[in-house]
Amino acid sequence: GEYKPLVDGLLPTADGKMATADQFAAHFVWAGHDPMLPERPYLIRLAGIEATVQITDLSYRVDPETLEHLAAKTLILGEIGYCKIALDRAVPFDDDASDDWSSAFTLIDKGENATVGAGVIDFALRRATNIGWFQMKVDKAARAQANEQKPCVLWFTGLSGAGKSTVANLLEQKLHAMGRRTYLLDGDNVRHGLSRDLGFADQDRVENIRRVAEVAKLMADAGLIVLASFISPFQSERQM
Repeated sequence: GEYKPLVDGLLPTADGKMATADQFAAHFVWAGHDPMLPERPYLIRLAGIEATVQITDLSYRVDPETLEHLAAKTLILGEIGYCKIALDRAVPFDDDASDDWSSAFTLIDKGENATVGAGVIDFALRRATNIGWFQMKVDKAARAQANEQKPCVLWFTGLSGAGKSTVANLLEQKLHAMGRRTYLLDGDNVRHGLSRDLGFADQDRVENIRRVAEVAKLMADAGLIVLASFISPFQSERQM
């Protein structure tokens, strides 16, 4: 028979398998006692599948009485939002399914293992098909061998003024004296460049840690011993 489009240009394959996607637009209601924070990793349960998800963009909040679209950076208990979400892997999806089960989802807080949101997928977002992971000939293992060390990330956390940067700085000096190749990422220093556009609201703190974690991951992949000194106030981010 004739195959019809599923979501936003995605098509089932000739063998009848459902198309997949890892980014979606969705409406959902926030049910957590703490505010929703974009870029924080949550668990999503969708059509019997569980995956890690991030709310990459909160487009607006919906006024339940007037249905007006209101600007918002976060959601609190009972508020409805329209957002874009990104999963850590592609999942089957069909917005033309006769049953709503394939598009309904719940959000779970990883740390508390509690439901913090529920919603419905509107449609899958298109993603360039020519973007993949390029396999380097010189990989992490080769760089580690060249540096004669085991790359890793050492994360120092604590309250402001607790001595994180002091301890991390002393350790880096010791490692450097031993001939180790290191780099220290400091909470104050990254605010001058990488996170210059961020403030200190909860959602900005989450985004700051996400950026630093990505940089630390790249540096470790380059074969370095990375020291990171950040307050890291949220348990979810400390478990990234």
